[in-house]
Amino acid sequence: MTAISPAHILAELEETVAACPPERCARILAGLVHLLSASGDRPQELLVNVIDGLLLRLTERVAPDTLLQLSISLAELTVAPKETLRRLALHDNPAVARAVLLKSQALSSSDLEMVATSHGDPHLLAIAARDKIEPTVTETVVKRGSSAVCLALIRNPGARLSDAAYATLIERAEQDGEITKALTLRPGTPDIVVRKLLAPSPRHAPAEKPNDSSVPPGSAPGPMPAPIVLKRPCAADFERARPEIIALNRVGKLNDSTVNRFVMRGELANLLAALSVLSGAPIEIIEHIMADPDCEGLVMACRASRLNWQTTLAILCNRTGVRLSFAERERAQQIFQTLLLSTSQWTVRWGEMAAYASMSNPGHRGARTGVSR
Repeated sequence: MTAISPAHILAELEETVAACPPERCARILAGLVHLLSASGDRPQELLVNVIDGLLLRLTERVAPDTLLQLSISLAELTVAPKETLRRLALHDNPAVARAVLLKSQALSSSDLEMVATSHGDPHLLAIAARDKIEPTVTETVVKRGSSAVCLALIRNPGARLSDAAYATLIERAEQDGEITKALTLRPGTPDIVVRKLLAPSPRHAPAEKPNDSSVPPGSAPGPMPAPIVLKRPCAADFERARPEIIALNRVGKLNDSTVNRFVMRGELANLLAALSVLSGAPIEIIEHIMADPDCEGLVMACRASRLNWQTTLAILCNRTGVRLSFAERERAQQIFQTLLLSTSQWTVRWGEMAAYASMSNPGHRGARTGVSR
């Protein structure tokens, strides 16, 4: 009996498939997938390579619902037909592509980059939700994806962000406060990235006026000036900020989103006035706890203001420009989560802080705010 080579068998199968009606093609396809998955974890490279071409032919002749089931089945295989996987991952129908993009470990980083480069948000969202994402893939995703894609990637602990990805996200964060907040709160974000995110935007910094008298004509320009340090608000700043803050509160718009905007823009007068109005604490108390190295008072004020933990953490990080250490963050979060004081207890604590503030700097706060003690 003459031996028949695998190539001849495959050629005959392909001819048969070409003449099959779609319903029979679907049955053949289901049988091949069962054949791939029935042997457990034993190596199936040879079998996979033999039937990969056949699967490709079948995918051209079956309905979208069958392709969707094929994608779900192949996504679970450790060893899977690579060309068929690529075709499914690149399919224009996001429902067909999603399963393999989300779960398949047989897709390489170059495969994922190809999909990210050629397709839109639905495909990118599936990639951004994978358990593990290599840095080269994340770079492509953040460059191509929308804000929603970037946020999904940032919130995925399995995504490895490269320096290039961080740089792109910092640029996008200048126009998107949600990206700023998510990246600031992401565990493992480098301190240098957090400092850049929380630094006041150049467009909000006051312009430096030239001083012609300090530079003789014809002389070489001096060294670049030091970065502008935001000054603490004065009484006039609070007087200007307070009416707007009260108006926002009256219409229900003084909330986490608004306070976060004050933080990210470095609008300290608005931030302090907002905490004062929301918590019911005098402005001098808010000033005192904002400058206090111990975070307990500030966490208490945020809790009294009914702000969430993400906003509270942004305020804590922004007040000094230095990111909290892991231990400081853990302590602050524990205080925030366990702080369940009644209204009367808030009043007592504010009174204690007011007395301490007055003793620490007698005469200064009352004169500055116009509050008599």
